[in-house]
Amino acid sequence: MIARIEIVNNNYLAIYERNLSHPVEEVWSYLTDNEKLPKWFSELRVDELREGGVIKFDMGDGTFDELTILDLKLNSILEFSWWADAVRFELSPESGGSSLRLIEKIHTITEHTPRDLAGWHVCLDVIEALLDDRSIERKEEWKYWYEKYVKEIEKVTQQ
Repeated sequence: MIARIEIVNNNYLAIYERNLSHPVEEVWSYLTDNEKLPKWFSELRVDELREGGVIKFDMGDGTFDELTILDLKLNSILEFSWWADAVRFELSPESGGSSLRLIEKIHTITEHTPRDLAGWHVCLDVIEALLDDRSIERKEEWKYWYEKYVKEIEKVTQQ
């Protein structure tokens, strides 16, 4: 399902929701365990898993940007800076599994925004596929969702 994009206090929120048939602890491990994290987002590494800690983003040229962990509650909340924006994962137990919500807090819509939105969408799909022991074609999925998010951004910015 496509993310819901809302305008809040002159900023934007992109809200993704997934119901997963896996326990919170298993989903959490994909968000924070450096053995599992690269399987769905190869550029990210948790350096210090604590509020105020660091997640490193591999720029692919031998350098790393440091993203600050803004909020952390074990097996429940992981929020970190995403350059000028922020990304927040919220996990909660549900009957038969868990609920995963990703909220990207976006200060300014740019040409790159639909790319990020499609990327997060596919990342969540990949996490779900990994948990279900299946695979998906990331590039094709990204292209499909990118076109959808371009249209969603147009709708939101024309309001």
